[in-house]
Amino acid sequence: MPSVALLCSMAVLAAVLIGVIRSPGQRSEAVWAVPGALLVVAVGLVPLHVALTTMRHLAPTLAFLAAMFVIAHVADRAGLFDVAAAFLRRAGGRGMGALLAAVAVTAVLVTTVLSLDATAVLFTPIVVAATRHRTDRNQALLATAFLANGASLLLPVANLTNLLAIDQLGLSFPAFAARMALPTVTAAVVITVGCRVLAPAADVSGLVSGSGQPLAEPDLEPGPERGGGWSTDARWVAVGLGGLLVAFVVASLDHIGPAPVAVVGAAALAIVAVTRGLTGPRAVARAVDPAFLAFVAALGVVVAAPARHGLTSAVADRLPAGTGLLALLAVAFGAALLANLVTNLPATLVLLPAIGAHRPAFLLAALIGVNVGPNLTVTGSLATLLWRKIVRRDHVEPTTGAFFRVTLVTTPIALATATVALWLSLQVV
Repeated sequence: MPSVALLCSMAVLAAVLIGVIRSPGQRSEAVWAVPGALLVVAVGLVPLHVALTTMRHLAPTLAFLAAMFVIAHVADRAGLFDVAAAFLRRAGGRGMGALLAAVAVTAVLVTTVLSLDATAVLFTPIVVAATRHRTDRNQALLATAFLANGASLLLPVANLTNLLAIDQLGLSFPAFAARMALPTVTAAVVITVGCRVLAPAADVSGLVSGSGQPLAEPDLEPGPERGGGWSTDARWVAVGLGGLLVAFVVASLDHIGPAPVAVVGAAALAIVAVTRGLTGPRAVARAVDPAFLAFVAALGVVVAAPARHGLTSAVADRLPAGTGLLALLAVAFGAALLANLVTNLPATLVLLPAIGAHRPAFLLAALIGVNVGPNLTVTGSLATLLWRKIVRRDHVEPTTGAFFRVTLVTTPIALATATVALWLSLQVV
């Protein structure tokens, strides 16, 4: 029977998550998590030294997140997302299949290089603009949300869950990518095909803007005032991003974590961007998003409470024996279930100590579960909540029926096939 401490800890975690879910995208997540963290420390559910240790453990991850926020801001100001918009407009003129393929490829690329949050926050508005008046927009919009999560497996930088696990795995960037390449491709293909086949047509009649005025038909051809070409700024930022990925790989081979590399890269890109007049120091400082960083740190402390009082040991006791395919499937689906119950970040913080470093195959399967699995519900991932806020604001949100019609079929299949792909990769690698 659960202890009183575990029940109280779970109640605090539930209250924080409900608050976050009810106010997605407002960057008010810290308003819920910080008081929760202070509460669990004040009542003794988490000793102060444990809370400080937790935050020290998260410090490199927080530094990396801050750096990636700045890099995404510079990429946006330099026009890389205008290039993506022009790409989608051209693809849209060739038909439904071409547009969905363009959305999928771009979503996977943005997620892999800039993280799933960049896909949710920066790429989603581009997809909305390109598909607003199309009957097939549900395909593209759902693919954007599902691929933000499901395609965030290839590199550690793609998802905070990967970053939390990479030190415990003890893998370099190339070694991690070698194991996760086939699962990423498999999940992305299943998700894209599922959206193509299962997403219902959208009703495009009577669309209105936020001011209540009818929306004009979009200009599908990029004009000079809208940009979309490879400007000098877009080119140098793209080269900088390529160099940063190479630096991540080289540093990981020397057992240097991604945080210092990302911080140096972000500082260099920001300095050049400010010098070229693309952004300003205040905008760069806002891009760091200290409120969200505070939310992640505080959530780590909140999750430490149920973890200390029995949740981690309960998960560890239920891990399957062996490391065969069936065991990997059990871990992946179990992690997916936990992610949909408490969202993917708290689920990862519970799973990592439960699995431990001595079973890397289980850790990789768990990452598939907490990355792909959250697609099953809107609340499984913060990225999906941010996506929902944008499509709801622009009056193009797919219906609940459309969302579940796609995800109830594609998510279990993507989970299973990605896990089988991982098992096959491990036989080779």
